Amino acid sequence: MLDLTSLFEFSCSHCIAICATLVPANLLATSQVMLWVWLERPLAQVQLTAGVASFYATLLLLHVFTWFAIGVVMAPTFILIILSSVCLAINLCAVLYSRRQAKERRWALWMPKLTVQ
Repeated sequence: MLDLTSLFEFSCSHCIAICATLVPANLLATSQVMLWVWLERPLAQVQLTAGVASFYATLLLLHVFTWFAIGVVMAPTFILIILSSVCLAINLCAVLYSRRQAKERRWALWMPKLTVQ
């Protein structure tokens, strides 16, 4: 059985280590998603990388929410919420954009060539 109290205790006692790991991981993974979209990598690669980056962002959000649960409200909590929310939005937009681009590429492949005579 999952005990939330021990999870909250772990999150509070190891806050610096958790933030020192999740913030750079979140930023690097989201940057890689944007790079994959810019390089027009296949949709599966963009989705996989965005899934990993979204996992980091969600973990960071859950970590910050544990601080709200115990009543710690400071500037870093809001900064980290904004950071993880922006990264989640970027990952979602990247997947949607990549999906749209893949659909347009498939459509252009089957579209007959128009030539002017």
